[in-house]
Amino acid sequence: MKYLIAGLGNMDQAYFGTRHNIGFDVADRLAEKLCVPFSSATLAHVAQAQYKGRKLMIIKPTTYMNLSGKAVKHWLQKENIPQENLFVILDDLNLPFGKIRIRPNGSDGGHNGLKDIQGCLGNHQYARLRVGIGSQFPQGRQVDFVLGSWTENESKSIPEITETAANAALSFCFAGLQNTMNQFNAWPGPKSI
Repeated sequence: MKYLIAGLGNMDQAYFGTRHNIGFDVADRLAEKLCVPFSSATLAHVAQAQYKGRKLMIIKPTTYMNLSGKAVKHWLQKENIPQENLFVILDDLNLPFGKIRIRPNGSDGGHNGLKDIQGCLGNHQYARLRVGIGSQFPQGRQVDFVLGSWTENESKSIPEITETAANAALSFCFAGLQNTMNQFNAWPGPKSI
């Protein structure tokens, strides 16, 4: 059984530690937990791991967020991974900071990374984990907020959030989508909020 875990973000250093890159942060934590390094490959940085008899391909697309679908489609096809074994991790403005929400499918919700994946795959039938980044920004400043760094207070919670989301990705691969949704959608959020 093979799985593709795709954390979404932007590869330029200017984006590291920003809200929009939380998908990369979760992918990094997952690779760390599994003791596997990322290496540069076609359209993505890739880490490969074995977990409870499953083969996991963890990718961080190097295509920029808005072209994430190109990398996701490439690695699904290259590794012959069925779409139902795809798990995408991304930021979400519509969720309170620190909440995670796992869904089996759905609209892109205005997220350009998901929009591109849907365009490249031709459908939205794939599991995704959204990490809430909140929406505390003045009108017209959404882009600045999304591409901005975490506040000092938020930063304290990031390790717990990335750990929980990484555990959810492992659960998806081993326990299945429904069990993972039941367990992790009920998570109340980080203790330090």
